[in-house]
Amino acid sequence: MRLKQSVLLSLFYAACFFSQTILAQGSYPAQSEACDPDSDTFFVCGLINPEDLYQVPGTDWVIASGRISDYAGPIYAVNINNHQVEEIYPHNAAIPDFNQNIYSECPGPILVFQPHGLTLREGNNGNHTLYVVGHGEREAIEVFNLDMSSEIPGLSWTGCIPAPEGTRRINSITALPGGYLGATNFDTAGGQLWEWHPSTDWIEVPGSSMPGPNGLVSSADGEWYYVGGWSDRALVRVSRGKSPVEVNLIPVGFNVDNVRWGNDGRVIAAGHITRCPDVNPCELSAARVAKVHPSTFAVEQLVDYKGNGFFNVGTVAIDADDEIWIGGIYGSFGIARFPQ
Repeated sequence: MRLKQSVLLSLFYAACFFSQTILAQGSYPAQSEACDPDSDTFFVCGLINPEDLYQVPGTDWVIASGRISDYAGPIYAVNINNHQVEEIYPHNAAIPDFNQNIYSECPGPILVFQPHGLTLREGNNGNHTLYVVGHGEREAIEVFNLDMSSEIPGLSWTGCIPAPEGTRRINSITALPGGYLGATNFDTAGGQLWEWHPSTDWIEVPGSSMPGPNGLVSSADGEWYYVGGWSDRALVRVSRGKSPVEVNLIPVGFNVDNVRWGNDGRVIAAGHITRCPDVNPCELSAARVAKVHPSTFAVEQLVDYKGNGFFNVGTVAIDADDEIWIGGIYGSFGIARFPQ
């Protein structure tokens, strides 16, 4: 029976991969430019719309969420040293191992969804918990065991966390101490932060309302959120567990999409300027990156990239050794690499 289940699941994963390939061919035109260097900008090729990037601590591997439609996309593993790209979900994924005790509200595995925001909770012996925002057939956080013990990272689906009722679109997530998870509800008319725990389900974070909360990271002690304020063109710091809630707005001059911790302890804010905020002309930019000190709020602008036919809209940036890597969407066919 176990062997039969394994064969059936393998066939189903293969079918999912085939369907996603067909969707990709139907959803995006042929690349207008080759994956060649653009002035002093280089690329990691072989990905489709790598919207979010997350480096696995202590390794040379970066997890990337891909997008080929509003309801489908792959998850990649990308090696920083040799730029090897491997699809690890749904193609090449391990058999699901559903943890119904923790994820009791989850109806079961789903093998085709559009992966979005990423975060990771470190475990032991090379096994970590990877949380992935998923859109499509359902709005949920899809949960995986990430196995780093082999030559190539492996994923096995373990559960899901259905999105809070009434939220428009969960965008980004962060792992908090004590098994908690934080999330942004991206709504330009008025979004907010949410927290999840198995014992409490979802709870709205008091005092966190803002227009267009996008990317999200948290401090190691769990006392602060750092939010990509897309509508405010700012990094927003929000206190956690304080009354009254403390909110700090740090302008960076562009629409902040995702945020990540840099290797130097600063927050990396990445985004773009794809439209002017009013009738006055402005300088459009496919990708902007700044680093922000988490307590002094000093801002250092690092990247202003106009893009090309191969890379259209930047969404996330990470430190990758001596480079900054930028992921993107809307016809971005790789990861842009900038020296630093």
